[in-house]
Amino acid sequence: MTQPVNPPARLLMGPGPIDADPRVLRALSTPLVGQYDPWMTATMTATQELYRQVFGTRNDATVLVDGTSRAGIEAALVSLLAPGDRVLVPVFGRFGHLLAEIATRAGAEVHTIETEWGQVFPPSVIEEAVRRVRPKVLAVVQGDTSTTMNQPLDELGAICERHGVLLYTDATASIGGNPLETDAWGIDVVSAGLQKCLGGPSGSAPITLSPRAVAVLDGRRSIEAGIREADDVVSEHPIRSNYLDLAMILDYWGPRRLNHHTEAASMLYAANECARILLEEGREAVVERHATAGRAMLAGVEALGLRVFGDVAHKMHNVVAVEIPDDVVGDQVRGAMLEDHGIEIGTSFGPLHGRVWRIGTMGYNARKDTVVRTLAALEHCLRRAEHAVPQGAGVDAALDVHAGLDVETGRTAPVGAPA
Repeated sequence: MTQPVNPPARLLMGPGPIDADPRVLRALSTPLVGQYDPWMTATMTATQELYRQVFGTRNDATVLVDGTSRAGIEAALVSLLAPGDRVLVPVFGRFGHLLAEIATRAGAEVHTIETEWGQVFPPSVIEEAVRRVRPKVLAVVQGDTSTTMNQPLDELGAICERHGVLLYTDATASIGGNPLETDAWGIDVVSAGLQKCLGGPSGSAPITLSPRAVAVLDGRRSIEAGIREADDVVSEHPIRSNYLDLAMILDYWGPRRLNHHTEAASMLYAANECARILLEEGREAVVERHATAGRAMLAGVEALGLRVFGDVAHKMHNVVAVEIPDDVVGDQVRGAMLEDHGIEIGTSFGPLHGRVWRIGTMGYNARKDTVVRTLAALEHCLRRAEHAVPQGAGVDAALDVHAGLDVETGRTAPVGAPA
């Protein structure tokens, strides 16, 4: 007989997923309701409005794609890009490569620009590439957890408008923990996931589309046989995925409620509760909580004598990449963190695999107690690995940040100064 599902107690302090908020777990356990029950459709509509606020948009086309955050990415790209369309992808980590991979599979003509991992692109470099490539879509990751870098987006919308380009961003790792203003920054499409700063499980991908982006979908709209009415369109060049066809998904969430799939009710409940929790605390307050926890973790690892990877000025609030000391085996320390302390931290991918640990402070885990517990455990594991670290320095530095003290002077930081 198989054993019941009974996961071990873990504190997930890696780059995601993280521990889901208890309120979200309770929402997941609530009863199922039929997909066309009036209560269900009302909850879908309410969830759309919640995510308009989360994304900072008034886009009517704001829905959930049932699937992990990658489903949202693929839905955006396969729906916007017809075979032969040009797309430009600035690559500064693993997930830029993912956007290029998905766009290639969609049949697009993919152009990339690359920078060293640990850096981001100046807007001028992106504009020069847009001018040269003349893409239909500029597809860019906001926060790439493989490098912990946060690509500035606030000037890219204006660049795209000047050149008649649609701007898509994958905000899976950044939304909630870092500023993101869809309308104010002129972003046409944003996709996300629940499992990082939104404090939920993986399995639902919120997405929002501007009217310009919806017009592109309308040009490829094709209603399925079996639910099609006499005056419905059938495209000669439909979106190449059925399940991830955003035109059909919008019809499913829209007034017609055209059948597309059976809504993942439990994930809808979870997504709804994630948004409610964030908005109750306040978007700016949640970003600041992540910023404080991130500063505390950064100060703590530096106080332990560890080096931080990459351009810290462009680091996401919610994850830090720590260079692994030469005198320890990175995976052994990670293993000791898990086995001895029940804490998970991450390594990275590609050129950074085995070179850095990635430590997250996001969602429900962006708290003082989780930061302190993680730093205390890391110090212990480093000592056990015979790597010299100053006793208690990491915890003290983190507590100073949370107390609003200047880490270098120990004095209260001036109002408005970074803690």
